[in-house]
Amino acid sequence: MERLEAWLEEKLGHRPVNLGLFERALTHASHGEDNYERLEFLGDRVLGFTIADWLYGLFPDEPEGKLSRRLNVLVSRGTCAEIARELEVAPHLTLGKQALADGAFESDNILGDTVESLIGALWLDGGLEAARRFIRAAWADRVDSRDKAPKHPKSALQEWAAANNRKPPAYEIVGRSGPHHAPTFVVKVSIKGVGDAEAEGLNKQEAETAAAEALLEKLA
Repeated sequence: MERLEAWLEEKLGHRPVNLGLFERALTHASHGEDNYERLEFLGDRVLGFTIADWLYGLFPDEPEGKLSRRLNVLVSRGTCAEIARELEVAPHLTLGKQALADGAFESDNILGDTVESLIGALWLDGGLEAARRFIRAAWADRVDSRDKAPKHPKSALQEWAAANNRKPPAYEIVGRSGPHHAPTFVVKVSIKGVGDAEAEGLNKQEAETAAAEALLEKLA
């Protein structure tokens, strides 16, 4: 327990008042009903609001469309999972036996959800300022380093196809494996007359995004 408190204070910049909130924020649904899902729901909204407010002030001349593209990338599951790995969240997760055996602590979905649940716990335990302080510290490099509003890989691939007089990319699920609570999908994306690429993810959207990234790399 002292180890968890020390880690939270170091990584989140907040000394917990109600440690139980943070224990729940680190508990996956495979372990039981007292899990992070409600906190993740709250944290997702706090993260979106905080990043939106930040971007609004940081890029005063950008229209809504560009701000939205920045927001979508910054609050994406992939970005949240990157943050989780930087925080070294995985060793502190509480998982059910099967999820643990399946390596769920490496899942982008679970890691990303956990970061959002920790933000929800921060909001409840320390208020808006505690949550905002953590988000601004954890996301600082990603917000400040983007001179141009990023495009989602699927949007970028579709724009490439249009610019090169090709038909839009076609996505197809070509495989599914793993347990019911943590399935892995394999998606193939193809552009007729150009090529294709495959990638996997823990849901259809994640796999499609990864496949689009892979095909964009081939086309670069």
